[in-house]
Amino acid sequence: MNGNIRVGNLFGIPFYVNPSWFFILGLVTLIYGGQLAQFPQIGGITPWILGLVAAILLFASVLAHELGHSFVAIAQGIEVKSISLFIFGGLASLEKESKTPAGSFYIAIAGPAVSLLLYAFFTALNASIALPTPADEIIFLLAQINLFLALFNLIPGLPLDGGNILKALVWQITGNPNKGVIFASRVGQFFGWLAVVIGLMGTLGISSVGSLWTAIIGWFLLQNAGFSAQSATIQDKLSNYTAEDAVIADSPIVAANLTLRELANDYIIGKEKWRKFLVTNGEGQLLGTISVEEMKKVPTSQWTETSVKDVTQPAATDTLVKSNISLLEVVKLIEKQEIKEFTVVREDGVVVGLLEKASIINLLQKEAKAKLA
Repeated sequence: MNGNIRVGNLFGIPFYVNPSWFFILGLVTLIYGGQLAQFPQIGGITPWILGLVAAILLFASVLAHELGHSFVAIAQGIEVKSISLFIFGGLASLEKESKTPAGSFYIAIAGPAVSLLLYAFFTALNASIALPTPADEIIFLLAQINLFLALFNLIPGLPLDGGNILKALVWQITGNPNKGVIFASRVGQFFGWLAVVIGLMGTLGISSVGSLWTAIIGWFLLQNAGFSAQSATIQDKLSNYTAEDAVIADSPIVAANLTLRELANDYIIGKEKWRKFLVTNGEGQLLGTISVEEMKKVPTSQWTETSVKDVTQPAATDTLVKSNISLLEVVKLIEKQEIKEFTVVREDGVVVGLLEKASIINLLQKEAKAKLA
């Protein structure tokens, strides 16, 4: 899983850490351990042990943030495929998008809400109980970290939670989830560029605000927001077409009353493109399929007396799609079922033709060329 290391399950959710997480774990341990070493009452290796504890609690806060998203998703019947910790924080990978903009909003807001609750809890704990200096410092750090997690993630641009909240709002207004993703991605790219510029100015000494780390985070936002925008744009295009629009022009459709000899002479000999054909009755409705391999089981001496219908095999029902469903739904089926091609039929059972991934790509390419012409 992209080099991630599985470390177990949390509430039935697979939990992973990316190798980059160990770098941040060590960095936070060193930085915070160094700060604690300044207290005279803390000696030996104790500051570094406390620094490691603080680093682990920091990532526990990130994990709690992601669990907030996950529990709300599970409540909506959406499977959480995994939770991963990496150099920039955490990610809850969901099986699918919410069915409604309200559902999407609740999932997005849940993470920052958990972080704000943890901030309030640690702040209240720090104010109400007199703790020893190391514990006091760690509790204060956790409060600040959770406040930062909440506020940073509420920036209104993808891939941050604020971007998903913005996406849900645009979805609610337009009725189109892809338009929400595209808009929130563009806002995310704006904040990404802003962070890159601020970070570079700070690194070069032009500004007192920003650092190289700011620029790196900005680049991360840019990359992910750009990918989200591109993906949503393609999905928006696919939702405007139906399965019938992407059918292969010369799909292998043959009549059931042909003899095997006629099939061989007219569709197979000298033509190597198709090894399997869709068989239809007189009304053009699908009866099944016939393959070259099935034909070979019949002696060639009997081909003139044997009809295609006699050798036809039932079509697999999971490869049939209605002609009026959107191409976006077809693509999701291709990805989910890993089927290379589908047979497109109308409501009355009449065969339109075959559809495959390549024919969808060709349709999009033709549209792009037509716009350039």
